[in-house]
Amino acid sequence: MRAAFESEWARIVATLIRLTGDWDVAEDAAAGAFERALTTWPRDGVPRSPGAWLTTAARNLALDKLRRRGVETQKLKDWLAMDDARGWSHDPAEVVDGEPEWDDRLRLIFTCAHPALPLESRVALTLRTVGGLTTPEVAHAFFVSEPTMAQRIVRAKAKIAHAGIPYRVPASDALPERLDGVLAVLYLIYNEGYTASSGAHLQRPDLAAEAIRLARLLVGLLPESEARALLALMLLQHARSAARVDANGDLVPLEDQDRSLWDTAEIAEGLTLLRGPVTRRGAYRVQAGIQAVHALARTAAETDWTAILAFYRELPDSPFVELNRAIALAMAEGPRVGLAALDRLAASGQLAGHHLLPAARADLSRRAGLVQAAATSYREAIELAPTGPERRYLERRLGALSG
Repeated sequence: MRAAFESEWARIVATLIRLTGDWDVAEDAAAGAFERALTTWPRDGVPRSPGAWLTTAARNLALDKLRRRGVETQKLKDWLAMDDARGWSHDPAEVVDGEPEWDDRLRLIFTCAHPALPLESRVALTLRTVGGLTTPEVAHAFFVSEPTMAQRIVRAKAKIAHAGIPYRVPASDALPERLDGVLAVLYLIYNEGYTASSGAHLQRPDLAAEAIRLARLLVGLLPESEARALLALMLLQHARSAARVDANGDLVPLEDQDRSLWDTAEIAEGLTLLRGPVTRRGAYRVQAGIQAVHALARTAAETDWTAILAFYRELPDSPFVELNRAIALAMAEGPRVGLAALDRLAASGQLAGHHLLPAARADLSRRAGLVQAAATSYREAIELAPTGPERRYLERRLGALSG
């Protein structure tokens, strides 16, 4: 039943925020409606239109709260007058069809990810308000205390109110830039789920699944946008999740994965999204192209590294793009060529203190037969690795050098 609730949360909260102008009232009313559903639906049966039932119940609770405060808004009065004019009952059990508020959900997403908010607040508010996660769940997702996360969310809402951040979808000329910010928030959430930044586990399946769900929502609202490419990228990567760790939760590198464990339905969906209409060839579409090459290779040996290298050369330079480009270069043209590229990256100092640089150097040194250099780099990577599975994987690789 929770899955059904989560699919309605953003729609209901978004509509109530528009009508009441009060985020807390909207969230409290939505939560109250869901609590009522948990009590009444098992007893009376699931209504013919669960979404309409929840919307009506939440609206009634919001109206009660505002009336008690004596601040019933004109928008809410107008809404009630429209309901009366069309004979729409205020009893949730009698409401059959609700009106989907697509624009309200878009407004909510763009407001939560507004660039005036700190990035950490954008992520927290998106998960809480659009995703419907509880504050403890959001706190757990990013390894902070519940009071810290609660304060972060409160500050974000206060910033929206005090700074007059508009609750609207940007104008068409500003939409691409603002959409990029929304997609960046979703991709950050997904990346934390795909490869955790710390902790005992390599993956956070709950976060990855939530990011994919939110990306699906955004594609439904903006089907011609770069959101399609981001969703394709997420799906093509996520399809490998079951093969990325073994029975003990230890990391399995891409070349050693059992490809029969890859999710063929997610791969097919991702490839279909890439065949859809293209408004621009942005970074997410290029990265999705890289993942598509991996997904279509029946074995590691059949991977078209030349195509992957060409994709990486399309991406704007950044430390991690340069790192992955060097690895692709090594796989396409030889490990010593890749090592030279890693040397140039190391000289820039941009990835100092990050485990991925010495890990890549160790792997390419091993492939080039440079055993001592590989061992030194493996030891450095082990010291810097942020998760248990990554450390254990590097330790196994180090042990195999002398085996």
